Amino acid sequence: MTTLIRVLSVAVAALIGLTPTTSAQDDALTVVATIGMVADVARNVAGDRAEVEGLLGPGIDPHLYKPTRSDIGRLMNADVILYNGLLLEGKMTDALIRTATAGTPVHAVTELVDESALLSPEDFEGHFDPHLWMDPRAWSRTIEVIRDALADADPDGASTYTENAARYADELGELDAYAERVLSSVPEGQRVLVTAHDAFNYFGSRFGFEVVGIQGISTESEAGVRDIERLVDLLVEREIRAVFVESTVSDRNVKALIAGAEARGHEVVIGGELFSDAMGDEGTYEGTYVGMIDHNVTTIARALGGDAPERGLHGKLAD
Repeated sequence: MTTLIRVLSVAVAALIGLTPTTSAQDDALTVVATIGMVADVARNVAGDRAEVEGLLGPGIDPHLYKPTRSDIGRLMNADVILYNGLLLEGKMTDALIRTATAGTPVHAVTELVDESALLSPEDFEGHFDPHLWMDPRAWSRTIEVIRDALADADPDGASTYTENAARYADELGELDAYAERVLSSVPEGQRVLVTAHDAFNYFGSRFGFEVVGIQGISTESEAGVRDIERLVDLLVEREIRAVFVESTVSDRNVKALIAGAEARGHEVVIGGELFSDAMGDEGTYEGTYVGMIDHNVTTIARALGGDAPERGLHGKLAD
């Protein structure tokens, strides 16, 4: 980070009552990402040339998250900031603007995705659905943005970033092929994914599943009694055998669906917990983007009658 940008960062931080700290290793690139899925792509592309920090950990809902004073400090000390965009981090907008104004490069990793590939559900008030990571093929476009952002900040590492980006793109291609294979084994009549909130539309579009979320795309919305009754009707009429909870959303509404179906003589089980707006615990396979999608795909396929290996693509899924 240049001296001028450092000075500007200090000035902006002072206005909001923060004092940026000096990195323990000033010559190392510091990258701050908002959500874990972005941070994981950045780690794979950066390799050993940068320290990548994620602001939002496991179980944290990015729709509702407000940055803390500590988060603002981390942003002010970053060399590069990466965020999802598409209004996912709506409550962090002011913080991102502040750091961009101070001169820190701030990149929306979805910026190269063609609008024709983005979904704009009717209930999202004309905005795009931000959950692009649910489609591994579409999410791979973020690799290019991150590669170029890192190379701009660290030109000496450009060849390393290019090599790592190509390798990781191949890995996501393998993940996408696995998902397509196992999900196609689910009987067509059972390809209905009922979850706690509407985060799986890109998944459904990519793999041919009808997706029904109890809440809307943003968890700020609330499901009403009529929504629950409508979905109970769907479960009973379509003889859907499983519904899914999410790691970042309360399971209260999902349990209400199960109880409602039971009252009408139809048994529905919880097919498993899916990762939607956050990955699994740090240090686990599910705490990586590949592991998160592998877990979701394998869990969904097995619960809905498909043929998927018990421990997933790489045999690493937790029991």
